Amino acid sequence: MANQDDSFIREVNDELRSDQMRGVWTRFGGIIIAIAVLIVLGTIGKVVYEYWRESSASKSGDAFLAALTLAKDNKTDEAMAAFDALEKDGFGSYPVLARMRAATLQAQKGDAAAAIAAFSEISKDNSVNAALRDAARVRAAYLLVDTGTYEQVSAEVEQLAVPQNGLRHSAREALGLAAYKAGDMAKAKGWFQQIADDAQSPRNLANRAQMLLDLITASGKAS
Repeated sequence: MANQDDSFIREVNDELRSDQMRGVWTRFGGIIIAIAVLIVLGTIGKVVYEYWRESSASKSGDAFLAALTLAKDNKTDEAMAAFDALEKDGFGSYPVLARMRAATLQAQKGDAAAAIAAFSEISKDNSVNAALRDAARVRAAYLLVDTGTYEQVSAEVEQLAVPQNGLRHSAREALGLAAYKAGDMAKAKGWFQQIADDAQSPRNLANRAQMLLDLITASGKAS
């Protein structure tokens, strides 16, 4: 008898749970399905986006390498056209890299003014990664050593010639060269000495700085 009672109670409980579930499903079934669909769509969307991102980056990378090859083969006009197309339609950092390489080609063609303007424009573009903006400043500064004044070089890179900046070595060299060219040996010596004294200065750059320090000392013009 006890066994029959237990069986009956279990059947009643099962029916109650079944009725409760039917009630819950009647009230919230549509919402549950909608949430499930959203989760699935979200997962699919993420996968599709990652695929698009990877394929776009790969496509832009291939286009960038092709343009570099054209430049290396001295097919300057074709390379410029390829970089221009990549600047307009490229993915990720490739458009700004294309802008920088195009500016370098302009400098190689002898149009330093256009190259400097391009690098300066990149350095002021807040949509560009900060490291790339700083690199553009340094490129503009080196070109200005030959074509501009010390003040112009300083305006580009003196803000980078500080201990915490990774491009400080190149910035100091550009400033030192500009000062040397301008005949301000005391200022040039100061910048080159900072390079020589910095234990993290690249060896080739430190060697150039030391050579110029020796020349300045021999000239006797930096008292």
